[in-house]
Amino acid sequence: MQMPQIRLQSTFAQTQIQTTPARLDMEKSKAELSIEQPQAKMEVSHTPSKLTIDQTEAWAQLGFKSIPRLVEDAKHEGYQAWLEGVARVSQEGDELMKIENGGSPIPEQARRNSEPTSYEFNIGWIPTQGSVKIDYKASKIDIDWKVNKPIISSNVTKQEVYQYSPGKVDISLKNHASLKIDFENLKFVGTNYEQSI
Repeated sequence: MQMPQIRLQSTFAQTQIQTTPARLDMEKSKAELSIEQPQAKMEVSHTPSKLTIDQTEAWAQLGFKSIPRLVEDAKHEGYQAWLEGVARVSQEGDELMKIENGGSPIPEQARRNSEPTSYEFNIGWIPTQGSVKIDYKASKIDIDWKVNKPIISSNVTKQEVYQYSPGKVDISLKNHASLKIDFENLKFVGTNYEQSI
């Protein structure tokens, strides 16, 4: 026995979406940067060192004296001799003034004035130590720095947009929906009537 059948065959509708992305064309020019570095300045001031050696006293002790030094020494020696002579004459005058006290001052003074002068001598160095005078002044260096800061100049450019294309979305129906119906072994039975559908 064959059973009646109804066959349904359907297809779904299909949509398709097509997109065009947005596009932005722009140009950005480079920024301008300028850097200038002035040179640093250095000033150096220098005072030269000085060495002074004075041998005047050493040469004088060896007998090599300048004319002004000879005159000065002779003046000093003459003054000292004059003072010693005044002191001696004053002492002898006092001795003669007090002759009544006894003694014989005149022969004593004659003997004292007629005796040769005795000189004492000891080991010595000519010239003496310290007669050469040495003076030294060290040099002095002054350094002055002047540092200059860099000069920086920048110019920032604006961003320029040349073209903008907006995006698009296209939606369309690719396939329509369909429904197919088939009948098999389907019969219509009526009064004294039968028909296959």
